[in-house]
Amino acid sequence: MRLVILGGGESGVGTAILGKKKGYDVFVSDFGKIKQNYKDVLNKYKIFWEEEKHTQELILNADVVMKSPGIPDKAPIVKSLVAKKIPVISEIEFAAPFTNAKTIGITGSNGKTTTTMLTYHLLKSAGLNVGLGGNIGKSFAWQVAEDNYDVYVLELSSFQLDGIINYKPEIAIITNISPDHLDRYEYNYENYIASKFRITMNQTTDDFLIYDSDDEAMNNWFKTNKTKAQLIPFSISKKVENGAFLKHNIMEININQEEFVMETQYIALEGKHNMKNAMAATSVAKLMQIRKQTIRESLSNFQGVEHRLEKVLKIQNVQYINDSKATNVNATFFALDSMNTPTVWIVGGVDKGNDYSELMSLVHEKVKAIICLGVDNKKIIDSFGNIVEMMIEVTNMNDAVIMAQKLAEKGDTVLLSPACASFDLFENYEDRGNQFKNAVQHL
Repeated sequence: MRLVILGGGESGVGTAILGKKKGYDVFVSDFGKIKQNYKDVLNKYKIFWEEEKHTQELILNADVVMKSPGIPDKAPIVKSLVAKKIPVISEIEFAAPFTNAKTIGITGSNGKTTTTMLTYHLLKSAGLNVGLGGNIGKSFAWQVAEDNYDVYVLELSSFQLDGIINYKPEIAIITNISPDHLDRYEYNYENYIASKFRITMNQTTDDFLIYDSDDEAMNNWFKTNKTKAQLIPFSISKKVENGAFLKHNIMEININQEEFVMETQYIALEGKHNMKNAMAATSVAKLMQIRKQTIRESLSNFQGVEHRLEKVLKIQNVQYINDSKATNVNATFFALDSMNTPTVWIVGGVDKGNDYSELMSLVHEKVKAIICLGVDNKKIIDSFGNIVEMMIEVTNMNDAVIMAQKLAEKGDTVLLSPACASFDLFENYEDRGNQFKNAVQHL
């Protein structure tokens, strides 16, 4: 069996190792450059690879192809494979049959990393033998090849879900759905929503789907679609029967006639959206029958996720916050919503079809100045030019932070929450967040 892997990054190399261990004839092809540490691993396992090209005759003879999530379906090589009816699957689809472990799959436009990390923290603190993978940390396939976990908590992007055929998680979570990555879905929101719901398409009546019942896109989906999974809703606006909800300042979870309650003031994560992430993760812990005391301790000592509303420093009574992980409008909505002081907002990057109108009232209410950090800021300037009194364009992070310091007064907040991808000026959102933190530390 010939396994061809497109993309020599974390998921590609992990799949290559697993494929090699399972006796496949493996070939890795990357249209860009492969990082040296990954080349070393491929060479160690005697796996053939190429970079900066896709050699058709070495790819189109595959029995199965694993495509890295970053490669779009419209890439010429992918179109050629589809035309030849060669299955093109994701790493998750390839690796899942090689493990008997239970998987918890978590997707959503926002909150999925926090929910994944918190779920992992809850299960690990309870002493479970648990792995963390998918869109985060070490590749799932690599762990299946080398580790022996009983449970995996997997963060799954819509791109990874697009490449599944038979995979199903025993427990699925959809944190929320808002327009994102529409450039990859023909600018059709329905296509993107359908992509997220692929997480439940193979689930059976023994499986669970945990979802946000306040979410309009999800509620609309349920009107015309069905899943076999048992539904566990969570809500911050209404009481739910079998699921999680907020009552005054108490999180209540009722699952299988078992109740769990906790005052929200003791939950380490702050903000309404984080209450939802906490509800989703706690619902998993309840389904996995983790002790109440362990859940309480884990919820109160969770550290949060780097680059997500991360408090960096307070300088001259101005709080600097790194929310570089906010790569879409909905994530930035949550960030601005949680600001309680006048805010200098650093925004911009690669726009993925953003509609800024939903931010208008928040910007009006909370933002005193906007610093545009991107190659093309026209849309941001057109949207907010008349709302804030100060609008500045910069082309690097250092200038952005120095400008922000000039504009901020005592008691203000400087918030990096870009609402955009980072690829115009940075390697990725981590690089953008790290440059921000570094610039703040040098003020």
